[in-house]
Amino acid sequence: MLSRRFRRGSCLKVDVWVVELRYLLEKVSKVKKEMKKLLAVVGGFLSMMQLTKSIDVPFLKKFNLTLMKRAIFPPLFIILVSVLIFLWWSNASGPVDKDNEDLQGFVIPKGQSAEKIASRLEEKRLVKSNLAFRLYVQVTGRTKSIQAGDYLLSQNLGLAQMVDVLLRGPRELWVTYPEGLRREELAERTTKSLGMDQATSLEFAKEFMKESEGKEGFLFPDTYLFPRDVTARVVVDKLRSTIGAKVTSKMISDGNTRGLGFGEVVTLASIVERETLTGAERPIVAGILLKRLDAGWPLQTDATLQYLVGNQRCVVKTGSFPFGCDWWKVPTAADKERRSSYNTYTNTGLPPLPIANPG
Repeated sequence: MLSRRFRRGSCLKVDVWVVELRYLLEKVSKVKKEMKKLLAVVGGFLSMMQLTKSIDVPFLKKFNLTLMKRAIFPPLFIILVSVLIFLWWSNASGPVDKDNEDLQGFVIPKGQSAEKIASRLEEKRLVKSNLAFRLYVQVTGRTKSIQAGDYLLSQNLGLAQMVDVLLRGPRELWVTYPEGLRREELAERTTKSLGMDQATSLEFAKEFMKESEGKEGFLFPDTYLFPRDVTARVVVDKLRSTIGAKVTSKMISDGNTRGLGFGEVVTLASIVERETLTGAERPIVAGILLKRLDAGWPLQTDATLQYLVGNQRCVVKTGSFPFGCDWWKVPTAADKERRSSYNTYTNTGLPPLPIANPG
């Protein structure tokens, strides 16, 4: 046992010496490498000193000239580019024809981007450069300030003047009427879209109800251009005339085939419009209601009850108008017992008139 311990201890000592010796050799090697690098740097420095002494004066002049060119060229380049940009902008932002004062209509559809507006202005020769227009509205923060609508513009307007005219707002504004609204809702939407004040809104709504009496269901919902000071009669006539252009002889003949006159077809369409959320649902619901009509069953639609309750809750009184009223509240069980020709739970057939304006 003793001899084994002695041999093991001796081996450990020898291993330690070997490790220490290797470590010292590595250090010496690193020092040599560092010395070589230092000598190389010193030698290079001495060589440059000798080379400097041999440089003649003409070379120094040439060397200094090169430095001057490098110092002067960048500022000159910047100045040149700035001048070119200034000249381009002076031309691009000027009027297309300063002597042409003829006005031409320019319509901006809803949702059209500033880029598209700029491109169309250039196509109509109302601005010289669509790029200059886009840069101007972008830098001035007016990209989203231009309203959709109908404008009167001329070629004698410079870029800044053109944008100012557009920012004043159009002479005519877009008014969108969704499908399935009542006459009262059409009137209120018109006043809001045209930005009418309270007094003007009240007068317009009262006139609208008078002009549209008996025309529920026949005021076609779509997107229209109207001037800010449009009268209710003009709006009603426009909506009423549009449905005439939309109805085809096939629609009328299809209704006659089912034993329904044109007015009854519109009444059924208004119920379907209020009972559905998507276009895919409409033919399904319409098919169900037609089967109930053919069988002599009550239609049992909530939409007709909503119309009935709305007439009683949101009363249009003389000298006032129920702006903001909820015309389509969900009917209760008690509403289904109301006595009215619009209660399709207790009556068979169609209600006497349409309940909304279908699209």
